[in-house]
Amino acid sequence: MKKCLFFFLLLVCFRFVSFADEGMWLPQLLEQLNEKRMKSLGMKISAKDIYNVNKGSLKDAIVSFGGFCTGEVISDQGLVLTNHHCGFEVIQSHSTIDNNLLRDGFWAKNLGMELPNQGLFVTFIVRIDDVTKAILTNVTDNMSEKEKQQTIAKNMDALKRATPVESYQDILIRAFFDGNQYFRFITETYRDVRLVGAPPSSIGNFGKDTDNWTWPRHTGDFSMFRIYADKNNKPAAYSPDNVPYKPKKSLTISLKGLKENDFTMIFGFSGRTQEYLPAEAVDQIVNSSNPIKIDIRTIALGIMDKYMRSDEGIKIQYAKKYAGIANAWKKWQGEVLGLTKTDGVGKKKKYEAEFLKLLGANPTLKSKYQHVLPEITEAYKEIKPYNYAKDVYLETTGK
Repeated sequence: MKKCLFFFLLLVCFRFVSFADEGMWLPQLLEQLNEKRMKSLGMKISAKDIYNVNKGSLKDAIVSFGGFCTGEVISDQGLVLTNHHCGFEVIQSHSTIDNNLLRDGFWAKNLGMELPNQGLFVTFIVRIDDVTKAILTNVTDNMSEKEKQQTIAKNMDALKRATPVESYQDILIRAFFDGNQYFRFITETYRDVRLVGAPPSSIGNFGKDTDNWTWPRHTGDFSMFRIYADKNNKPAAYSPDNVPYKPKKSLTISLKGLKENDFTMIFGFSGRTQEYLPAEAVDQIVNSSNPIKIDIRTIALGIMDKYMRSDEGIKIQYAKKYAGIANAWKKWQGEVLGLTKTDGVGKKKKYEAEFLKLLGANPTLKSKYQHVLPEITEAYKEIKPYNYAKDVYLETTGK
């Protein structure tokens, strides 16, 4: 199947991963840079259908859920679909021994049964603008790093003050490409988000389930919420008078299924990437960092499991904590296994050797950058014992 996986990340970085292509595909630049290629892979919509500031587009159907997940608006009444683990803490908060939603699941049969959640929010992207020129004004190469950051911070503050927004909108300015570009995000955050449905743990469990972090996966990893707004469809704190939010765009769910060579695209708020770590750092993940963390969590999970199995109340209280610990524990095991089986460290070393060879063939680039990779590698070697100590401390103290 031809795949075009497109991840949009609000706070950390943009990253594009695909079996067919790879790159950093920014939504506001798709029409200029990527639309032709995406259409060649089978995309039938236009770049404007994905990102458009003048009318509803896919960006208006995708939310940052709680600041840590992606959600998709799937109805004109503000229904939001997200992963089960993204709603796990909320589901836990409504669970008791007599009404265990984690174990038995939950489905609101009408709007009145939907459960409010203090502190839960969803954020929409209104627009994204390249503000690099404004942010880097008066920043020069002969400045110290401290002077550069002070000037950039001053420019950011000035630009925020000069940017007109509504009272219910926020401004975020983030650096990309190691500070070579800056983008301004205008966002709207809705803080009345209510639980609509969640599967029972026999279907939607995560963290310790057998097929977590594996493929194929058979877990029903989903939960459903609804966004509420004031009578003018604007963000508002929780109120019984709020009404279901009417989005500019909602996703349509097709029951037709997929066929070979269909174009697929994922548009959402992704996590961090470690793709560009040097070989020395990857080697430490495989042989130092992950193994000690796995060992410590194996002991911790065993202790927690013992008491959770003996008391239903304890099981409910510790469900989120246990699942979170087990989630990373399973992921790290997969990383070690995958990197070992594929000789990830060896491949990184070959890639770096080729990089240095190409760098050496260009006198201008060689004189400017030949020291970078060796210095980064040496730095990782120097901090290895400190990273090990940090991992042990954080895993044993829970800080």
